[in-house]
Amino acid sequence: MSGRPSDGRGRKRRLSRSAEFERVYRQGRSKANRFLVLYEFARSDDAVSSEPRLGLSVSKRVGGSVERSRLKRVLREAFRLEAACLPTDTDYVVVARPAVRELDERDGMAGVRVALAELVEALSSRRRRSGSE
Repeated sequence: MSGRPSDGRGRKRRLSRSAEFERVYRQGRSKANRFLVLYEFARSDDAVSSEPRLGLSVSKRVGGSVERSRLKRVLREAFRLEAACLPTDTDYVVVARPAVRELDERDGMAGVRVALAELVEALSSRRRRSGSE
């Protein structure tokens, strides 16, 4: 029981409303690889969350409900491990492509984390280059 927060902090770090997802899709930036698409949007009007927030989109093309739920858990954990190097006032949406299921079966959490870390690094390097605007 010690590994789980009992105060619901995990829910505050998630995007849950359709409007939040739409804002990230329409106004944010994205980077993709064969397995995942990562969208990023820097929010300025929302000071409620002091951590990066995550939204997940895993379609039925990835697999049945059991596979999708397992993959969401893996993606949440991979994002949690990467969150330390992310800006706190940013929303992210991860869209899983069907090939991520094969990656998860072959390499497990480590493979998914590497795929996500590549996208995070690509977006952060793009952010650093455009930060001088």
